[in-house]
Amino acid sequence: MSVKRKPLVVVTRRLPDAVETRMRELFDTRLNQDDTPLSKEAMAAALREADVLVPTVTDEIDSGLIAQAGENLRLIANFGNGVDHIDVAAALERGITVTNTPGVLTEDTADMTMALILAVARRLAEGARIIPDDDWDTGWSPTWMLGRRITGKRLGIVGMGRIGQALARRAKAFGLQIHYHNRRRVPAPIETGLDATYWESLDQMLARVDIVSVNCPHTPATYHLLSARRLKLLKPEAIVVNTARGEVIDENALARLIEAGDISAAGLDVFEQEPAVSPRLVRLARNGKVVLLPHMGSATHESRTDMGEKVIINIKTFMDGHRPPDRILPSML
Repeated sequence: MSVKRKPLVVVTRRLPDAVETRMRELFDTRLNQDDTPLSKEAMAAALREADVLVPTVTDEIDSGLIAQAGENLRLIANFGNGVDHIDVAAALERGITVTNTPGVLTEDTADMTMALILAVARRLAEGARIIPDDDWDTGWSPTWMLGRRITGKRLGIVGMGRIGQALARRAKAFGLQIHYHNRRRVPAPIETGLDATYWESLDQMLARVDIVSVNCPHTPATYHLLSARRLKLLKPEAIVVNTARGEVIDENALARLIEAGDISAAGLDVFEQEPAVSPRLVRLARNGKVVLLPHMGSATHESRTDMGEKVIINIKTFMDGHRPPDRILPSML
């Protein structure tokens, strides 16, 4: 009696211990114990050998790499929601299914977005450095370290999907007025429950809000959606926050406008060329005009474990001959 071979699953980065242990139990799993990003050559070798590849946002899997995939590769089970780092069209053309992990990072990313709004408006990063740096010589003063109240301000959400709606719920509790731009208007009960104002024109919304939060995915259509022209529409006291993808904002234009005083400040958790960060943004952060975080939006134990469990379910379902629940379809691209 022949024993069915376990699929070879290659994982490109370290995952939570519980997730890696379960993967080892279910599959022939090759782990990345060093947690070092794979080189292009190592990624090509993984694609040639694996039945299933489990990449993360740090892995650029373009059409050239997919062209080198072995015949056994049938599934790319992405550890993460966004799949803009994978040439999904090229994978589907080769008969390779692609899955992601939607939904599980919604609440944590919305928490981080709200935290960035507060951090920028109330100058939390600057304040947190003062005592450790022994710069609090004069003590409290009525006019020192003044920030901006957020209650009563208008928040413009760019992308009213799961995360955008979760942010809107939090922001409403803080007394913010909710405005949003989306490809499609959300159903009336959601809009009414959030007291949200829909803007078909992104330009018109940007000119009227006090805080802008980017919560849309990176696609060819959203590359530099907040372009130099659109950023110039913002009020001089406006705040820009991005916990989605760095490519959605023209980073150089944003830095230039903050330097000139045409935009007040920004809070960024993602960057165009990450892990590289623009030196201009770093200088602005040192001067208290920008809060920079190292892509921490979904960085909770719970979120990362839930993401891993979704990856496992997608692999197991696929290998059992069924459609994985989080399959990326051509219509979603």
